Amino acid sequence: MTTPNRLVLWNIDHTLVDVGRVTREAYAAAFRRTTGRPMVRLAPTHGRTESEIIFETLAFNDIAPDDDHLPAFTAALAEAFAERRADLRAQGRVLAGAREAIAALARLSAPGTAQSVLTGCIQPNAVLKLTELGLADHLDLDTGGYETGVYSKAALLDLARTRTGDKHRTRFRETATVYVADHPRDVQAAHIAGSPIVAVATGGATAAELRAAGADRVLDDLSDTGALLSAITELTL
Repeated sequence: MTTPNRLVLWNIDHTLVDVGRVTREAYAAAFRRTTGRPMVRLAPTHGRTESEIIFETLAFNDIAPDDDHLPAFTAALAEAFAERRADLRAQGRVLAGAREAIAALARLSAPGTAQSVLTGCIQPNAVLKLTELGLADHLDLDTGGYETGVYSKAALLDLARTRTGDKHRTRFRETATVYVADHPRDVQAAHIAGSPIVAVATGGATAAELRAAGADRVLDDLSDTGALLSAITELTL
């Protein structure tokens, strides 16, 4: 079996899937469980970690956030998503080309390519989204980088790279680790971690904004599998 020497880390929301309606409903339910009040306004979600969204949502709804809110809210959010498993399948959407791109990367064997995730989601919700929408088969979800309320996305990228390398008994160089994501904040995280990024204009940023942020390659979406594979290959030579 080929030992992989390239790692592709996928962002989830707005890169692979769109589960915006379920996310809003889950946040509203978690907010009520945590605060006893209805949520009037949800903070922007694009390119952000769960902790950022939670603290800002609390502030938007006139609740002064404190350290106790985060563990309670994230636990309630995990419960709310789990209760909406069927809604993820019915209302969620796999973005164009995402399924084909993951499958194509799984077939790359010269050199071997490992795939995991780097996301602002907490792990239970990230895994649930990918599992319910049928994208989990080729992704190593045990070694990914997930929101913990402690690390930045750049630090999580390094953590996912190290975890995946340890599992495969190899070391993925920073420059052999490609992040595929959709927001200028993701571009910044990749730069800090010293890794290239392929950005797709499927989230809250335009292709021009992603180029201006310094993305190494920019695609309109993932529908051109060949273009994505070429970009990843060229960036990791």
